[in-house]
Amino acid sequence: MKSKLALICAIVAISLCLVACSAAPSQVSVDASYSGQEVEIAVGGSLTVTLKSNASTGFQWVLVNIGDETVLEKVANTYEAPEDTGMVGAPGKEIWTFTTLEKGTSTISMEYSQPWENGTQAAETFDLTIVVK
Repeated sequence: MKSKLALICAIVAISLCLVACSAAPSQVSVDASYSGQEVEIAVGGSLTVTLKSNASTGFQWVLVNIGDETVLEKVANTYEAPEDTGMVGAPGKEIWTFTTLEKGTSTISMEYSQPWENGTQAAETFDLTIVVK
């Protein structure tokens, strides 16, 4: 009986260690529904942020701030036009790619606006906290 109890305790302890020691993912993809949340990524990992955008209106996503550029770096951003739906002015999407440089925490803040309209409030915002492990 004691050996069964010891075996069960050992299995539970090992399981807890495995859960606690599990590595953060190396690739994370998020969309607008993640705004205000936190994600974990491994060092040297990649973060992809995909947000709806409509270039025909003059609106675009602007990266306002990276909280700690020693932890997170912007690699690229591209606009993908919508598939040919036959609708003029249909929205596409902007894809932003970041890489994680070292352990720590950083944030990104983005605004969807017409950049040439100084002083105009952003139509939408996107904020994310990134924990690099």
